[in-house]
Amino acid sequence: MVGLMVGMDMGVGTMLNFVGRDNDERRTLLAMIAPHWEGNQTWFILAGGGIFAAFPTLYGTSFSALYIVMILLLFIMILRPVAFEYRGLVESNIARTCWDWAFFISGFGPMMIFGMAIGNILEGIGFHFLWDGQYIQDESFLAYLLNPFAILCGLMSVALSIQQGAAIIMVDGVGVLYKRAQAWGVIAGPIAAVLFIVGGFYVFKMTGFNMVDADPAMASYPLIGQHVEMVRGAWLNNYNAHPILWIFPALALFAILAQSVLIKLEKADIAWWSGVGVWAGVIGTVGSAMFPFLMPSYKNPDQSLTLWNAVGSEYGLTCMVCLAGVFIPVILSYTAWCYWTMRGKVTINDVINNDHGY
Repeated sequence: MVGLMVGMDMGVGTMLNFVGRDNDERRTLLAMIAPHWEGNQTWFILAGGGIFAAFPTLYGTSFSALYIVMILLLFIMILRPVAFEYRGLVESNIARTCWDWAFFISGFGPMMIFGMAIGNILEGIGFHFLWDGQYIQDESFLAYLLNPFAILCGLMSVALSIQQGAAIIMVDGVGVLYKRAQAWGVIAGPIAAVLFIVGGFYVFKMTGFNMVDADPAMASYPLIGQHVEMVRGAWLNNYNAHPILWIFPALALFAILAQSVLIKLEKADIAWWSGVGVWAGVIGTVGSAMFPFLMPSYKNPDQSLTLWNAVGSEYGLTCMVCLAGVFIPVILSYTAWCYWTMRGKVTINDVINNDHGY
């Protein structure tokens, strides 16, 4: 849901200055996501809260290891609500232009950072623990932020968000905005597919992490209980052992290209829903490759965080499952109701005649 809902809004923000050519067109694009963007952001917060509840060690370590990136992400995402509120307060083309580029930064930046984070985790993070459990960072943030594979993953994430954003603009838009968004969506799909394939070959040659010895019932403590080795091509071990897992990369590639074709054929509603397959396939591909690793350490592979040594208590997990079982359906139902209630096309004339719009 994070990739699907948040990615959609980020994609519209990334394309704002290119699909919208003047103030009225950009206001129209913003009006398409204005009723829902705050609710969509909730999925991002919910994902962080879920990690905190289910894997507290992972939460603490990852937010420390990627602290600079997290702060950068926070400041970038702050731009979005501020831009929504301030864009129309001053009758100045210069001010509006600045806020429009703030939308671009707050759309492109988070998706780029999300993708780069996944790429860095696949390569391993430079951290280890002392005997007393104290966390130690062994690399600068530039080392894991600016490397070719991470950038490739970031660009693929941006391309997927653009494709999803193009689909929602076509669902809600008409005329020139519809056509321009369609052109962006058709192009973004093949680019994402190529980056996905190139990333697959990169992973094939990458030094991955292989669990040699571990007990799934081990104590939730990263200093003892497992032995991990770094081996070239290790991220394909699960695929070789369980060929059924290849369904995830196949689903991702098929859904990416299918979404692009559906956008070309002007089947915008189906194209939007095909985004479910895109993100399920991409996330499933990474998850299948990494299992049971959550955050591997190349400095001390035995201290890598896994599903088994970073998990929360049984009581905490039970509470989380019970609460999620109640509230997730409520949130999904409310979200669906909001989209259904506020469905329909948004035209430029609607925005021009509405003084209260963004």
